[in-house]
Amino acid sequence: MSDQMQFIVEKLNQEPFRKSYNLITFDSLESVQLLQLLSDVLGEIDPKHIVDIREELPEQTAKRMLTLLSILKYKPPGSVSDLSAFRQGLVTGSKPVIHPVLHWLLQRTNELKKRAYLARFLVKLEVPVEFLQDDTVADVNKQYEELMEAFKNLHKECEQLKTSGFSTAEIRRDISAMEEEKDQLIKRVERLKKRVETVQNHQRMLEIARQLRLEKEREESLAQQKQEQKNQLFHAEQRLQRAQLQLKEMHHAVVDSKPESLMKKLEEEINFNSYLTTEKIPRELESKKKSVYFLQKTVGEPALSRSDLNVLEMKINEVNAQINQLIEKRMSKYEPIDSKFSMYRQQASIISRKKEAKAEELQAAKEEMSSVERQMLQKTNQAQELEGSEVLKGDEFKHYVNKLRSKNTFYKKKRLEIAEITAEYGILQRTEELLKQRHEAIQQQLQAIEDKKGISGYSYTQEELERVSAVKSEMDEMKGRTLDNMSEMVKKLNTMVAEKKSSLAPVIKELRQLRQKCQELTQECDEKKIQYDSCAAGLESNRSTLEQEVKGLLEECIQEESNYRYINCMKRNLEIQLQRAKEEMKMYVSPDPQERRKAIREQYTRMILEQENLGKKLREKQKVVRESHGPNMKQIKMWQDFEQLMECKRECFLKQQNQTAIGQVIQEGGKDRLVL
Repeated sequence: MSDQMQFIVEKLNQEPFRKSYNLITFDSLESVQLLQLLSDVLGEIDPKHIVDIREELPEQTAKRMLTLLSILKYKPPGSVSDLSAFRQGLVTGSKPVIHPVLHWLLQRTNELKKRAYLARFLVKLEVPVEFLQDDTVADVNKQYEELMEAFKNLHKECEQLKTSGFSTAEIRRDISAMEEEKDQLIKRVERLKKRVETVQNHQRMLEIARQLRLEKEREESLAQQKQEQKNQLFHAEQRLQRAQLQLKEMHHAVVDSKPESLMKKLEEEINFNSYLTTEKIPRELESKKKSVYFLQKTVGEPALSRSDLNVLEMKINEVNAQINQLIEKRMSKYEPIDSKFSMYRQQASIISRKKEAKAEELQAAKEEMSSVERQMLQKTNQAQELEGSEVLKGDEFKHYVNKLRSKNTFYKKKRLEIAEITAEYGILQRTEELLKQRHEAIQQQLQAIEDKKGISGYSYTQEELERVSAVKSEMDEMKGRTLDNMSEMVKKLNTMVAEKKSSLAPVIKELRQLRQKCQELTQECDEKKIQYDSCAAGLESNRSTLEQEVKGLLEECIQEESNYRYINCMKRNLEIQLQRAKEEMKMYVSPDPQERRKAIREQYTRMILEQENLGKKLREKQKVVRESHGPNMKQIKMWQDFEQLMECKRECFLKQQNQTAIGQVIQEGGKDRLVL
């Protein structure tokens, strides 16, 4: 806890809060100040929450903070009962509630800022279904969802650009380099145009070259499509092999198993599923409904103070004590009767608890097995996609291991050869360095000799002239080769164009006929489409009327079904009542007095007699009270008067004592004297 407070104080003392707190001052903050501090931190994350909490109601403050915390995905610790305590603590500004929230917010401020920013645009507005029936509202809602998706894509692209590592300076340098290359290419194109303009039929040759380039691009795209189709075919064959393998495994499993084992397995699954559907799931559903009902009731009630909570706790304790007392009374009352069945009931309850525990364990094991099977299937698919083959088993795996061993020996051999080559490379590199040093020394000697003779730079000039002449000869050869290649290319292109024209002539004729046929089919299609639209409109109207009739019939069916169930329930109640009446009549007519005493009529008769006797006693007691009421009231009045008389005597006695404390009165000869 101290580390948490230390972290909070350090973060609050930094930018942008600048709070100059220490542990003592922070711990001594009041609840209102803590709430204001939490509101300031939330305002730093989302500027809409920069609010003075003194200007709004506590319920509004709590609602605003809870809404933002739910958007930020803050999970308060504890169970459902702790959630209500968390809300109450947030309203009252409790330290055990505020401190963990501040610690969580200050740990990940930047991440939460981003989440709050995205929530402004990605928290979807829920439109009621009846409003979406309107076309305008539906169109606007669709545009809203499309804009939300577009915002998601743009935000992802922006984040990718931020994390890609490209800087503006590098991009500018790349742009400037590309512009320079563009200028150089433009100049080269202009030079080539001037060169080509001197050649006869250069326009035709350029057009043929353009067509050749387009054909080559088309050839590349077709090759790429062919490769993609090959890949798709390969993946489809792999999927087919996996499906065939699974089918074989299923066939083997069916062949190896017996009908009795299959039936037993199916019966176990049916028993387990029936237990889940009839006992476990309805009980869990009922408990969930109760918890939801209590939670809704708790949410609907106003905020409780500490005194209200104390009163409720006292009431709960009193009710629990009363329940315990009633249970003890019931146990003491029915213990002799149920003594024979108590042991069986305990065993039945223990068995039912064990059954529930085993069912939960079985369900958890099934879920775990299904998840493990899904993971295994994913891993096998990944392995097959990476390796391009099935998972090896048995002899195939041994063969694969032997193959790996042979490859390992071959790898070691090649590794030794690489080590020898690297050693030889080091020797040659050292030899090259020595030769370079000797060459530099010889060049220095040659330059010194040239300086002495007065012909400095002669060797360098001679080398440059030889290099330029070699480059010129190479350029001349390249020019001659390019001209020859261009002439050959032009001849080839002419022959190819002629061949293409001759091969395309029948295709063009067929294409003209097909175009005429296409126009005719298009007209026929338009006519058929008009007929289809009219027929579809009629069928749609019929369908709407039929849907309304079906809806009405379904409602009638539901009403009749509810009536049927109600009548069945009433019938069962009447049958139970009739059965009870028959049993009562049987016990009442029975000659056995013990059996007759169990009859409800006899029990109610005894109860009526007891109540009549009790009423007689109470009436006699009432009569006695009425008769003695007058004398008793007089006696009470006399005692009250006696009490007043004694009170007066007490006061007189006290006054007499006070007077004797001042002086003494002496009576002599009929005279009174006061002696001080």
